[in-house]
Amino acid sequence: MADIRYFVGVDGGGTACRARLYDHVGHALAEGRAGCANVQRGVNTAWASIVAATEQALAAAGLELSVLAHTAAGLGLAGAVRECDRASMLAHPHPFARARILTDAHTAQLGAFAGGDGAILIIGTGSCGMIRHGGRFRSVGGLGFPASDHASGAWLGLLALRESLLALDGFRPATVLTEAVLEHFQRDPNTVVGWQSTATPRDYARFARLVCDHADGGDTLAQELIARELAEAERLIRGMIELGAEHVCILGGLGERLRPAIGEPLRAHLVAARGDAMDGGLILAKDGSD
Repeated sequence: MADIRYFVGVDGGGTACRARLYDHVGHALAEGRAGCANVQRGVNTAWASIVAATEQALAAAGLELSVLAHTAAGLGLAGAVRECDRASMLAHPHPFARARILTDAHTAQLGAFAGGDGAILIIGTGSCGMIRHGGRFRSVGGLGFPASDHASGAWLGLLALRESLLALDGFRPATVLTEAVLEHFQRDPNTVVGWQSTATPRDYARFARLVCDHADGGDTLAQELIARELAEAERLIRGMIELGAEHVCILGGLGERLRPAIGEPLRAHLVAARGDAMDGGLILAKDGSD
């Protein structure tokens, strides 16, 4: 076993990958950021982002790449749901002395509750709930867009696109939001056909930003879609509480937006996170919690 002198906690999402470098006692030293680390987008892509973000953190800390031979990594990665996906990642050459992989929801839960019990709901490009009760994990959703990932940015973006195409056909009133979405495709439905054949969840999630911006501006369709988004998020929170979660942290970009609008009695269960997914990666790297 290598002499472990450093730890890296990685939060690898569908939009960005963040890595935080810690010393041997767990003090944070520096961070780095790179692109998508969703395992479902490919092992090579995920590892390239992990390594790039880690190298940035090393550079910021003034350390050489050689220290990675004495570094244990805890990797929380989007899309690392199946054992075969995690095995494929670990079979790929990497620079760390050792690495452990769970989903980004696992490490977000570990970080939010400092390794203790509780539930988190991540709402970003994708979405996923994770409950830890009696030291055992249970996931909720998070099986990938479009089959799962309810209330996610990709899910919200898809709704916006569908409503915009209905407006183009004259089946619903046009709004500022529908016009903005259609402009992306030069108002040509054939362009949509070509686009969706290669579009990623991140591509759909870009329209979620338009929904949020236009909801703030008073667009009636955007406000309707945000209400549907909120209802889906509340359904997930309610379900996790019914499964035994006493406390829930809402995380992610869209989650931050939705949190103030969560209604009672659900709001009474909401708590602030004690740490983030990179802190959860540290816990995973240090003691191998799974």
